[in-house]
Amino acid sequence: MKYSSITRAAWLACAGLAVRAHAQVSADTTTGIVPLEPVVVTATRSVQPLDDTLPASTVFDAQDIADSGASDLAGLLALAPGVQITRNGGPGSSAAMFMRGADTTQSLVIIDGMRVDNVGLGYAQLSQLTLDQVDRVEVVSGNVSALYGSSAIGGVVQVFTRDGGNHPAQVSFSAGYGSYHTQTQSFDVNGALDKSGDTTFDLSLSRYKTDGFSALDPNLAYRYPDGSYSVNPGPNGYLNTSESFSLKHRFGADWDAGIRFYNSTGDVSFDQAYGLPTDNHLEQSQVRLATVFVDGRLTDQWTTHLTLGQSTDHETNTLNGAFDSRFDTRTQQLTWQNEYQLAEHHRLMFGYEYMGEQLDSDELSAPERHVNSVFAGYDGTLGRNQFQANVRHDQYSDFGGANSYYLGYGYRITTALKVIASLSDAFRAPSFDDLYYPGYGDAALQPERSHSAELALQYTSDTLGVIRGNLFQTRYSNLIEAVAGPDYLYYAANVGQAKVQGFELSWRGQLGGTDIRMSGTLQNPVDTSNDEDLARRARRFATVSASRSIAGWRIGGDWIVSGARTDTDGTTLGGYGVLGVFGRYDMTRHWYVSVRLENLLDKRYELASGYNTPGRGAYVTLGYQPQ
Repeated sequence: MKYSSITRAAWLACAGLAVRAHAQVSADTTTGIVPLEPVVVTATRSVQPLDDTLPASTVFDAQDIADSGASDLAGLLALAPGVQITRNGGPGSSAAMFMRGADTTQSLVIIDGMRVDNVGLGYAQLSQLTLDQVDRVEVVSGNVSALYGSSAIGGVVQVFTRDGGNHPAQVSFSAGYGSYHTQTQSFDVNGALDKSGDTTFDLSLSRYKTDGFSALDPNLAYRYPDGSYSVNPGPNGYLNTSESFSLKHRFGADWDAGIRFYNSTGDVSFDQAYGLPTDNHLEQSQVRLATVFVDGRLTDQWTTHLTLGQSTDHETNTLNGAFDSRFDTRTQQLTWQNEYQLAEHHRLMFGYEYMGEQLDSDELSAPERHVNSVFAGYDGTLGRNQFQANVRHDQYSDFGGANSYYLGYGYRITTALKVIASLSDAFRAPSFDDLYYPGYGDAALQPERSHSAELALQYTSDTLGVIRGNLFQTRYSNLIEAVAGPDYLYYAANVGQAKVQGFELSWRGQLGGTDIRMSGTLQNPVDTSNDEDLARRARRFATVSASRSIAGWRIGGDWIVSGARTDTDGTTLGGYGVLGVFGRYDMTRHWYVSVRLENLLDKRYELASGYNTPGRGAYVTLGYQPQ
């Protein structure tokens, strides 16, 4: 039997259960002024102060990423409000993201404005997206398909890779070692190529290698009559190398253009639940992205952005050194976006997007998919009132059209206190696996649909930061689920319905000089087709992060807690709390050393039934950075 990827293998093995903008935040293209207050792009597809956003938004800047200690995007997102992460083993193993109860296929990940989905699976491979090349990450929670199209039901995660700055070329590098014989190396050089600073660049390289641990617990795997286990008890190692490059040139005060490139290549050993104890499964993955962009001002009121790019996701699986399967997917995307300033505090956004998706595999064949999309939006303020309205139409070559909308309203009760309400509609297009996987897919499938409502109260102050409470509800229909056929096999069908209701509380700010990020979620994620909880989604979970700079030190930690969850096999996964702490000391103006202790209390827990998680670990890094 062949397997396309770690995730696909686990996914299809559970048949019978539910199968579930370009603008970079930097200098303004016309003035060159860098905003000093926190801003976000993803909530409206245009630069906006963070505390002005109507959709719930979170920003992880470079300092937040460093404090998190995360090696990949999945590890960072575990600290975002309303987000739960599961892994089928250690580093490099498949990871799933659940935003406000939405499945990983129902939340969108984009890098520098480009989708990076594996079009077969229908979602991005989070564990292959490393952070050494990342400048910032924005997370918008809730239904925003009206801005980004398919899969943005639970929300959108946008990753911004590094840009060069207007300064002479400067170098930073680091090397680390830790538990499970983990080794890390990183190198970055960036700056201006000319004295005027009109041409800037950034080149970033990194390597991550670990021996890891056995992904599957042999004691929970199948046992043969002779007493032997079906799982290789040895550790499952991982090797990743990643690179990024950006080059940008400013043509006068009103125009700039450039290129961006990101590549992550990973080799991960993984376990299968049924096999031989001597089996060696290896997945070789590559996620690659290349974009060309132009930003400029057509008139005093009209700015335009054009992005052309391609992302690829390559997977090759081997079993005991012999070829087993291959899945290569490609997404080509062209986005033309415009903003027109109607008046002060009133902005119109409109554009066109084209996307082409292709899959090449030894296991299935699929026709190329073409998507033509038009979108428009308005955001503005009138006195104490704030408005946001977005509409979008996506025309798919395989199933037809899909419409979506977002309507948001905010009212400032005081300068610090704001009440927010929104209604939205979204969809998820069937993945190529849903449509064409042999013995499972159905080419006649229609998109999944959802309708969401949200009510929020937000308090903002220079003293406390931003505190926000959100009541949310999303109803799902036409969900794609695996349904048993007369031949006792399972086939994809639009039969599922679900509802997620919840309350989310988040706070990011300072207390006595300590940076604090906290969030907690109470939710009721229910499959209303059978009145059961949605798999792997806890009803209660929370995160707390704190960090502080003092006398050359940066110290802090994070705590991730979760209640019990039901897994896809019907087992109950117990609740857990995982604590990590870190300390960094600046030995000189340029040299530093940092130490991080993961799972400090050596908590035993499961994120997925039968899969192991890391125990207590210690990691040390020595680095050099420009001042």
